[in-house]
Amino acid sequence: MALQATEEDILLARRMIGAAERHDVPALKVLLKEGSANVQDPTASVATSPLHAAIASCGKAEEGKEAGDDAIQTVKLLLQNGAIWNDLNREDETPGCIALRLGQKKVYDIMVEAGVRAEILFAKMAALGLGDHTVDVEIEEREEAAEEQPATKKQKVSEEDVKEIPQTMEDPTVLDDVSLDNHAYLKSQLRYKDKILLDSSDNAVMMDWEDQIMRRHAETINPKPGLKVMNVGHGMGLVDTAIQTHNPAEHHIIEAHPQVHQRLRETGWYDKPNVHIHEGRWQDILPKLVEQGIVLDGIYYDTFAEDYAALKEFFAEYVIQLLAKDGVFGWYNGLGADRQICYDVYTKVAEIDLYEAGFDTVWEDINVPAGLHDKKNWEGTRRPYWTIDVYRLPINTFVK
Repeated sequence: MALQATEEDILLARRMIGAAERHDVPALKVLLKEGSANVQDPTASVATSPLHAAIASCGKAEEGKEAGDDAIQTVKLLLQNGAIWNDLNREDETPGCIALRLGQKKVYDIMVEAGVRAEILFAKMAALGLGDHTVDVEIEEREEAAEEQPATKKQKVSEEDVKEIPQTMEDPTVLDDVSLDNHAYLKSQLRYKDKILLDSSDNAVMMDWEDQIMRRHAETINPKPGLKVMNVGHGMGLVDTAIQTHNPAEHHIIEAHPQVHQRLRETGWYDKPNVHIHEGRWQDILPKLVEQGIVLDGIYYDTFAEDYAALKEFFAEYVIQLLAKDGVFGWYNGLGADRQICYDVYTKVAEIDLYEAGFDTVWEDINVPAGLHDKKNWEGTRRPYWTIDVYRLPINTFVK
């Protein structure tokens, strides 16, 4: 719980925010020796950090107010002194959101670069056992920002896991949102409705507006007949249906949710001669396929509520073993898609990690359907999982 701010704290916060707002770099350097770059004035009608204030005071670029050198130096100084790239103010905006809204491209690019550096650093610290992706801060909004970790869209779990779930489990903190817990998700009853697949917490697992995206993914991993391909995560079957139109020689589907298995049977997927359905988690299935020496021309990944660490493990540990030298790997790029700054940061992070694993990445921009942001399109769902205008489709091949 945050400590009560003293009058001295409030005064320092106001002075620091004021200096940032004026882009007064010398004054800010002095003030940063006394306090944190992440202060906020709790008495202000709209709480804001120095970084928010520095960017907001730049004004709209379209009105001829392009950020000057003093503004750029102020932003960089605050970031160098620990300002948080995805900090939220009371208007639910990060500093990058403000830069984007004002059309301040130079500042926005700086914020994206800061986010990429921070995410890579957190990942390396976690790998070394030095801490997880959590920032110890005093402002509640900042804690909410830290919770905005990227997740891929679908989460699969196995029938074996179902058996391990105590039937008496009634913990509301877990069951309130089943997408946050594997066991709770397994107990969830999926609902196939018109144009949408929902879990029991009203999370949209998949929606039919993605069909154009899925068809293009199918083309990239299966560009000609007679190839061997695999999809992880069936969901509504959009990408698997598209894959079938390209006449693959082998079509592997890894799916873990028992209810989706039932739907696969009802819709005849088990009876298709070139389709091989693997029931279970990809973490359990893929080691067996590696042992069998399976080599695939195309691999696609689209799971629900697995985080970025799972995606990274997928391509860094298994795709590199299963994909043919001239094969193509694709994945649903929904990381941070409820906020543009997060989407841009995690897209760059993924590209860096893919390259370290041995992949070149080419991006294709696809405009999402007009009007998708309209609230009526998300009625009946827990929250919109997509709020931006362009889907960046990744096409990954081995570095030559």
